[in-house]
Amino acid sequence: MHEIVGVFNHETGKSVELVIKGLEVLKNREDAGFWISTGNGDWYSEDLPGLKQVVNEMKGSKNCIACCSRSCFKASSSGKNKFVADAEIYNLNSKKRFDGAYAFAHWVGDELYIARDTIGLKPVCFAHADGFAFASEKKVLKAMGFPHAIELDPRVLLKYNIKEDRLNFEKRDFFSVTPEIKADKEEIKEELLNLLRESISRRIPQKDKFCVLFSGGLDSTLIACLCKDLGADFVCYTVAVEEPGMKEAEDLRYAKRIAADLCLELKIKKMRVEELEKYLEEVAPLIEDTDVVKISVALPLYVACEFAREDGIKTVLYGLGAEELFTGYERHKRIKKEDLNKECLAGLLRMHVRDLYRDEMVAKSLGISLRAPFLAPDLVDYALRIPASYKLSDAENKLILREIASDMGLAEVASRKKRAVQYGSNFVKAIEKLAKRKGFRYKKDFLRTFYTSRNIKLGCLFSSGKDSGYALWLMLKDGYPVECLITVKSRNPESYMFHTPAIDLVELQAEAIGLPLIMKETEGEKEKELEDLRAALSEAKTRYGIEGVITGALWSNYQKERIERIAAEENLKVFSPLWHINQETEMRLVVTNFEVIFSGISAYGLDRSWLGRRITVEDVDRLAALDIEMNISGEGGEFESLVLDGPMFKKRLVILKSEIVEEDENTARLVVKEAKLAGK
Repeated sequence: MHEIVGVFNHETGKSVELVIKGLEVLKNREDAGFWISTGNGDWYSEDLPGLKQVVNEMKGSKNCIACCSRSCFKASSSGKNKFVADAEIYNLNSKKRFDGAYAFAHWVGDELYIARDTIGLKPVCFAHADGFAFASEKKVLKAMGFPHAIELDPRVLLKYNIKEDRLNFEKRDFFSVTPEIKADKEEIKEELLNLLRESISRRIPQKDKFCVLFSGGLDSTLIACLCKDLGADFVCYTVAVEEPGMKEAEDLRYAKRIAADLCLELKIKKMRVEELEKYLEEVAPLIEDTDVVKISVALPLYVACEFAREDGIKTVLYGLGAEELFTGYERHKRIKKEDLNKECLAGLLRMHVRDLYRDEMVAKSLGISLRAPFLAPDLVDYALRIPASYKLSDAENKLILREIASDMGLAEVASRKKRAVQYGSNFVKAIEKLAKRKGFRYKKDFLRTFYTSRNIKLGCLFSSGKDSGYALWLMLKDGYPVECLITVKSRNPESYMFHTPAIDLVELQAEAIGLPLIMKETEGEKEKELEDLRAALSEAKTRYGIEGVITGALWSNYQKERIERIAAEENLKVFSPLWHINQETEMRLVVTNFEVIFSGISAYGLDRSWLGRRITVEDVDRLAALDIEMNISGEGGEFESLVLDGPMFKKRLVILKSEIVEEDENTARLVVKEAKLAGK
């Protein structure tokens, strides 16, 4: 397995030492070698101690790039061109559409380029604070001192100007649902089957035996049958929990019967409920999450990959992607037929956050190459344009796959209802039983005990603006339980501590997010307003049991130090995930992920035309180009912001009536008189 890592422009000048810290996280990877490069040269070692011996030769280098791998990919060892990748390319010598899972970093002179495959099969994360850093895994960046890494959007090419310490994001093309395929159903079925067969053929290792994760369901049976047709050397693995008093796992029942009917080699791993605890201790920190669904899916995958490793198998095929492409989820039944393929595309866009990072972390930890034939680019491109009526009817989903299975003589498989792996394997039931044995009422509370850094209830200091909204989202994405929002409403528009424009809209935002709100009013008198903050935090502790608080602090020591002092006196931890983030980068990330407007402006170069409309990446370009001294993130009061929508919003905020109050050409505010929530 491959890992990539790099640090540039770190303010301590210890980029090499930080990279070594990151590589320490990976030192137990089997058969790993380490390659590291700075502007002064390149070094390779078969182990980390050997690499550490030459650290003195690299000291003082501001920029450093490295990889941990059995065979590091590097295009050149020259000082001007360095390339590292975590990549599996399945059609390297083909002239057809590029097919592979990859993440790479390419350092050329004063530019660094980072990208990953557009579906997001291979992860790469970054941090732009006190310099710039990237790594294949969030835990590597955390070890280097960057605790709130951001996973790079697969549909973005990251460009980092090393000399200027500036980051830019360039959008990349993705798949489309148009033009819809006009061929008749039989032609479409034939082409789809050919595409799946070709995808499987490309993903099968040339010489080694591999395995198929097998549930006896539609997707895994299609993969196994096509592997058999191709004459491949493989085995099917089924894992399930078996316990007295518990019904036999549905996946186990079907897998045994279908494998016998098709003469497939099947190996079964049965577990008892009490065995899960040791696996939970491994899996929760591994995927850096305690979400019930993610854990209950990761567990059977981990057990299967461990099973494969014990058998000397290094490649595993599984059916991920079929549900998104062919309408396998309940939500697809609630979508209008004309919007069905758009929903399939939307699900595919979210897959890297929901599924792919989790699965890759599990497989990579055990030295397994995990491959998803349904996510081959040419198959995805074709499947997204298949008419919706061929995918879903009032009575059945995944119609076209079921018909293909039926045509192949797989009648029982074709009629089997969808059963998610966590239920079909009994792992959710097992987690529930284990939680009750340990005295927990809810599975989520039990699972949090296996990842203590996430086992802390938080409140979020929320102002209605971009910074607190973005900080909240980052903490939610990291798996922290957020119990409430906390707002201090100042009657003094010149408050040193608290955001005041559009503060009344926090109530609607809290409803849109789905979190309770604690709001306290303050006269806004300097320093005395901190007692009102204390009262709000104390109430959040009493009502919601919070143990920590999230802030959107960027660079203001005045606010951060006071919040930390009051929080410490209330025995609360403080989390500031945006602290010292590059301000231009923060703006670009915010406007990419949130619908944000300016609710007030107060700086040369800005005028009333900036108010009340959505701020875009192009607007950030304009702010960056202004030939004046200003804080591009607005932390110096240059502008105030209001979030109308974001990833954690279940509804969006709509402004119905507003007016602009203008003091002078460069000072104005948007007064919202009426607003409501609307569906998304």
